[in-house]
Amino acid sequence: MQIKRFYLIGKVLLQHGLDELIPARFKPWYVRFARRCIFWLPNKHKSESEGRRLRLALETLGPVYIKFGQMLSTRRDLLTNDIATELSMLQDNVPPFDPEKAQEMIKRSLGIQDLSVLFSDFTTKPLASASIAQVHSATLKSDNKQVVIKVLRPNIRQTIEADVELITSLARVLQKWLPDGKRLRPVEVVEEYKRTILDELDLLREAANGIQIKRNFEDSDSLYVPHFYSDHCRKDVIVMERIFGIPVSDVVALRAQNTNMKLLAERGVEVFFTQVFRDSFFHADMHPGNIFVSREHPENPRYIGIDYGIVGTLNKEDKRYLAENFIAFFNRDYRKVAELHADSGWVPADTNIADFEMAIRTVCEPIFQKPLEDISFGNVLLQLFNTARRFNMVVQPQLVLLQKTLLYVEGLGRLLYPQLDLWQTAKPFLENWMKEQVGPKAMLKKVYENLPFWSEKLPEMPDLLYDAMKQIKRSPIEQQRLHEIQIEAIKSTQKARFYSHLAAAFSVVTVLMYLFEKPALWSVSLGFISVFCWLMSWRKLS
Repeated sequence: MQIKRFYLIGKVLLQHGLDELIPARFKPWYVRFARRCIFWLPNKHKSESEGRRLRLALETLGPVYIKFGQMLSTRRDLLTNDIATELSMLQDNVPPFDPEKAQEMIKRSLGIQDLSVLFSDFTTKPLASASIAQVHSATLKSDNKQVVIKVLRPNIRQTIEADVELITSLARVLQKWLPDGKRLRPVEVVEEYKRTILDELDLLREAANGIQIKRNFEDSDSLYVPHFYSDHCRKDVIVMERIFGIPVSDVVALRAQNTNMKLLAERGVEVFFTQVFRDSFFHADMHPGNIFVSREHPENPRYIGIDYGIVGTLNKEDKRYLAENFIAFFNRDYRKVAELHADSGWVPADTNIADFEMAIRTVCEPIFQKPLEDISFGNVLLQLFNTARRFNMVVQPQLVLLQKTLLYVEGLGRLLYPQLDLWQTAKPFLENWMKEQVGPKAMLKKVYENLPFWSEKLPEMPDLLYDAMKQIKRSPIEQQRLHEIQIEAIKSTQKARFYSHLAAAFSVVTVLMYLFEKPALWSVSLGFISVFCWLMSWRKLS
C-alpha cells in the first residue's frame, strides 16, 4: 500500500513538472539521467505557471500536502509572487466535493430527514472549501440567526492516515541514515503532527476548542470567537455563527476602510503571546484563511478567528523556559539565552556556553530592534539551522506547533504592517507575565488558590504531626533493626558464596575421579559432599 502511494506521489510531482523547479546545480547527471528514463510520466502542465503547477499538485495529493502549501503561502518573503499567490488559494479555495453528499452527511449526522427541519434556508454552493472540510451557509429556524455548517470531506480519514503512515516510514529511514537524524527526531515530529491532524478530524473537539478560546477572550478588544451551537455539533458536522469580517490577507480592503494597521499588527502579537503564556492554549492553524478582521470600529480593529481544529498547549517548564528566553533575547543577554538552552536540555549539557553565546549573538544582533521589512527571514532561518547543527541542538517535537504558529504570526505582521518592531511589541507583555509568575504577587496568588485545599486538610494536621513525631521517635530503633537485618543478609550471602565455591570444587573433583577411573567409592562420596554444599548454599540464600 505504501509503495503504491509513494509511486502515486512521485507520479503527481513529475506530471506537474515540479522536478523542473529544482535548480540545475542541485541535480547531478545521474538524477537528470533517471528523469529521462521515466519517459512515461511527462510534464502535462508545461503551459501553466510554476505556482499553478505546484498548487494543482498539492491539491491532487490531498490534505496533508495542502496543509504544507497553506503554511508556505504565508511566507511571501521566501517565495516568488506567482507561487505565493497560487498557494494562498489553498487556504479556503480548494475544489469542493459534491454538495449533495454534503447535505446527506449533514442530515445523517444531525438525525433529521430534511434540512428544513432545522434551517429556514441552506446555500448549496459552498461558502468556502479547505483541505479537510467545506462550509455552507444557512439560517437557523429557531432564532433566525445566520450560521455556517462545516462538514468533513468524505473518506478523508483514510487518505490522511495513508499519507501519514508513508511519511512516518520515510521519517524512520531518515532518522536512521541521516547524520543529523537523532538530533532532528523526525519520527517524533511526525507522530506529533499525526496526533494533531487526526484530532482535526473530530469536529466536536474543534467546537470544544473554540468554546474554550472564546471564554478566554470574553470581552476582549483583540479577538472575537464566533458562537458554536453545541446542540447541533457532531464529530463530522458543526454549526456555528456566521461572521462577516474582512479576510486578513485583503490588505487593500483593510486600508480602504482606514483600519489602524499598526494597532492591528500589534494586537496579532498580543493575541499570540496571550494564548501561549497566559492561557497555555493557542490557535495553532493561524494561516490567513482562518483569520478575519471585524468591519466595525476600524480605528480599534479586532480579529475574528475561525477553525479551531488544531490547538497547541505547553507545560509549565517549557512555558517558563520560553518566556525567559524571549526576555533574555529582548534584553540582549545572549549568555542567559545560551545557559537556558543548556539548562532545559535543548542542547547537550557539555556545550561550550561561551561559543554558543557568540553564535547566538551572531544570528540575533543584526536583526535586533529592526522592523520586519528590514529582516531577511530566509537568511536568519539559514543561520539558525547552521547554529543548531553546529551545537547539536535537539528538535523539541512538543514545540513544533508553537514554532509553526510563530511563523504565521511573523508572516502576518510582515503582511499587515512591515514597519512593526516585533521585539518591542512583545517585550512589555512578557515582562508583565513574568512578574505575575515570579515574586511576592505570584506567591500570594498561589497561596490564595491553595487555601481551599489547605483548609480542608487543616483538621488532619494534629494527627499527622503526632504520627510524624512518633515515627521520628521510633526512627533510631527502626534503623538499628534494619541495620542488623542488613548485616545478617550480608553474612548469609557470604556463607552461600562459600558453600557454592566448595560445591563447585567438589563437583570438578568428582568428575575428574570418574574420568581417571578411580575407585567408585571416592567419586560417590565426593558427589554426596558436592550435593550437600549446593543445598547449603541454596538454603543460605533462601
